[in-house]
Amino acid sequence: MKSSVTFILSILVILGLLSGCAEKDQLEDGSKLIDKDQFVFAASGEFKPFSYVNDDMTVTGFDIEVGDAIAKELNLKPVPKRIKFKGIVEGVKTGRADAAVASHTINEERSKHVAFSTPYYYSGPQIFVRSDSDIKTVDDLKGKEVAASKGSTYATTAEKYTNHVKTYDSDITALKALSEGRHDAVITDFVTGKEAAKEGFDVKGRQLIERSEQAVVLPSDNPQLLKRINEALENLREDGTLAKISKKYFGEDITTKPE
Repeated sequence: MKSSVTFILSILVILGLLSGCAEKDQLEDGSKLIDKDQFVFAASGEFKPFSYVNDDMTVTGFDIEVGDAIAKELNLKPVPKRIKFKGIVEGVKTGRADAAVASHTINEERSKHVAFSTPYYYSGPQIFVRSDSDIKTVDDLKGKEVAASKGSTYATTAEKYTNHVKTYDSDITALKALSEGRHDAVITDFVTGKEAAKEGFDVKGRQLIERSEQAVVLPSDNPQLLKRINEALENLREDGTLAKISKKYFGEDITTKPE
């Protein structure tokens, strides 16, 4: 009996592995998709206003609308797929999604594992503190407790200035903790922090540390899909779609490279 159970479990494990490694559909132009008629793109749903969950459990936000617009350019059905931010890069790499439209900063470390499109918006990490804080610049962060989103470039940035970094599953939960009296500061995207302040969080922006480029993440072995997405983004930039989506969520165009 024991051997029969072991055999069945072994078969189930093998089937699970095979299904996880299933071949993607290859289109005539050489691009590969999970489903030839769909564009399955990952987003966290934890990063308002970039991606967040509605009351009816649908996902919306700036990144979602950009992903939808890319799918339309590709003549594919958009299928947003929620994956926790810290697991998105690995999810794309292992084929759980065709790509990620999830506010990933282009950097050298990630580029070792995945490919990036041209930037679809420009951002930058900023220090956020409570309104009664004396912290103004990165020099004031030494020895302070700074929170950031787990797996984000903002956590890496924080580690440059303090040895006391706390991580959360999302930027919003980090900012909420700060607002409620925990930690000395949060480093996150300047737009996210500004939106949290509008929502009533007790957070104030201080130094904008640097500028960064945010792009679509793709598997490294899908160059034709990368080419098609870059072409789609160029069309969306030229016809004003990216700017329109940006102004809807932020009241300004963050899709144009700053001077």
